[in-house]
Amino acid sequence: MDLRSKLISINRDLVSKGITLRIEQRGQKLNLRGPLPSQKTNGLIETQRISLNLSATLYGLKEAQKILQLVVLQLQHHQFDWKHWKKYRIQNKKKKYNSFTIDVIKDFEQAFFNDPNRRKSLSGTRTTWSSAYLPYLRRLIKQSESQKEKLNKDVFCKTLMSYTENSRSRQQCATALNAFAQHIDLSLPDDWRSQSSGYGLHKAKFRDLPSDDLIKETWLKIPNQSWRLVFGLMATFGLRNHEVFFCDFSCLSNKQDQVIRVFPTTKTGEHQSWPFYPEWIELFELAKLAKEPKSLPSVKVDLNKTTLQQVGRRVAEQFRRYKLPVTPYDLRHAWAIRTIHIGLPDTVAARMMGHSVAIHTRTYHHWITRRDQQKAVDAALSKN
Repeated sequence: MDLRSKLISINRDLVSKGITLRIEQRGQKLNLRGPLPSQKTNGLIETQRISLNLSATLYGLKEAQKILQLVVLQLQHHQFDWKHWKKYRIQNKKKKYNSFTIDVIKDFEQAFFNDPNRRKSLSGTRTTWSSAYLPYLRRLIKQSESQKEKLNKDVFCKTLMSYTENSRSRQQCATALNAFAQHIDLSLPDDWRSQSSGYGLHKAKFRDLPSDDLIKETWLKIPNQSWRLVFGLMATFGLRNHEVFFCDFSCLSNKQDQVIRVFPTTKTGEHQSWPFYPEWIELFELAKLAKEPKSLPSVKVDLNKTTLQQVGRRVAEQFRRYKLPVTPYDLRHAWAIRTIHIGLPDTVAARMMGHSVAIHTRTYHHWITRRDQQKAVDAALSKN
């Protein structure tokens, strides 16, 4: 039973029992609403709300029922006092999550999936949860248990620091834990953002991206024609692993503009990508996909039975199986650097890659800075 149906059922049961209070959903939170003693005039009963600070989830609904029973009991025994309930919301923020349980994670998960902004792409939301949130929450739980500490800033910080500095995992961990901290009303350190530094290229990979020649040589070493197409698409269009299997290739023929459209079911939604370099479409024999999209490998892509993460993992596993000297994300990063050298505006490149300009700038800061400085030097020299 979904949340709305459960809420209706509970309130109907309250009516049948003669209880005048109701559990109410306002936005993403739950409240109690009904006739309660006036806060200003003794002896007067008014329709009012008690803010519970509970998320509108099935877990939150269970907690709201318990609180409602307590309020009803206080009213019946003439023990209800607003001074207790005015403080409840603040006290609840501090005490509600004093330890980790599976219910806490479920509560956050339900709130995560109930977010209206995420409902546009359920498959993408499932992938984001399983790959970019759940692993870090599990490590947070493990950290709490190993340190025998309750939920506090220290546990969050130790979990974040357990990931390598300047790594993508550390940045994702920071994002996930920050969202979870907001959900449970825990304030993180002021320097949390600076501690999370590291989205993008690891220092060790800073100058170790594949050259154009290496990319072309590697493509020739792939024995399977279908997987050659996957490699060629990622190299030419800068696609994520899973995006290869969720694109419209009809424009790849020589008579079209050769711009591919990534479907909205992917991680960051619909976007378009241009080839860099255009001649690689012919080199990597990608035009055949315009007529034969099923030329790609037979990979399960039904998102009712799999996730975007699993599709992407299948690509990474195949790269390792062939012992290729480059990873899927090497190809994506190399595409981004190529657009910088060519002079494509960062806002346009970021849109093609399906991420924000802020992430694009932070990830490729070194190359962007060098490009802009080189432009300034060239402009200065041209005046002489």
